[in-house]
Amino acid sequence: PTIGVKRLSEIRPLDIQKVYGDMLERGLSARTVRYCHAILSSSLKQAVRWQMLAANPCSAVDLPRQQRKEMLYLTPEEATQFLAAAREDKWNVIFELAISTGLRPEEYFGLQWQDLSFEAGTIIVRRALVWRRKGGGWHFQPPKTPQSSRTVPLPSSVLTSLRAHRRKQAEERMKAGPAYQNHDFIFAGESGTPLLLSNFFRRHFQPVLERSKLAKKIRLYDLRHTCATLLLSAGENPKVVSERLGHASIVLTLDTYSHVLPNMQQAATTKLENLLFNKTGTR
Repeated sequence: PTIGVKRLSEIRPLDIQKVYGDMLERGLSARTVRYCHAILSSSLKQAVRWQMLAANPCSAVDLPRQQRKEMLYLTPEEATQFLAAAREDKWNVIFELAISTGLRPEEYFGLQWQDLSFEAGTIIVRRALVWRRKGGGWHFQPPKTPQSSRTVPLPSSVLTSLRAHRRKQAEERMKAGPAYQNHDFIFAGESGTPLLLSNFFRRHFQPVLERSKLAKKIRLYDLRHTCATLLLSAGENPKVVSERLGHASIVLTLDTYSHVLPNMQQAATTKLENLLFNKTGTR
């Protein structure tokens, strides 16, 4: 609305800077401003190529610094404690799946039975479930990145829980009769519709956290961080972890989970010690 009425030749860096400043004042995050900047800068860069502009005014704009939120995750002991408390919840299987696969909430809420192979012991991420903020309703959208479309192996314990869940869901579907809306969701409400994240958080996730008596207050998304941290701490190849999470690159994985790197470096040093100096005759 601010610069859209201007001619290309009239747009100055100060105009764009003011737009970004107004966005921050409205409470939008630095990350959102940077996203908008990337799109606008790319558009104006194309205008320069077409000789509609002499220079890209975005190149002279200062961007807000993006502050990284504190990484929250569960230790192995805390994760075990959390899952023990989750056994009393109806959706225990969701918590098991979330921690063991590292899927995003919108990914496992969008899973359908066609995505699961009990024979292969894998689940395929094909879509994300999104609820509309205005007007309600839900729809599917592609996963976050091309790498997010992936096949993830499941632990045998989770497969066992999923088999039990499928039997229970079949009973609920028969009980509901014609009123049941069969969208093939693995995780669905009593009427067959997908689970609403806010309701799930309030009615299931928070009570499990309270029962687990964990000192830290984590988000549902932090179960994904927990999966990655546990794997990296156990010495798993970062490339394997990156593929499991569906990250765009291994660089993103290593940057996001840099808190694990010191322990990995120590483990690497110990391995070198054993390889080079703990052999007979080397001392």
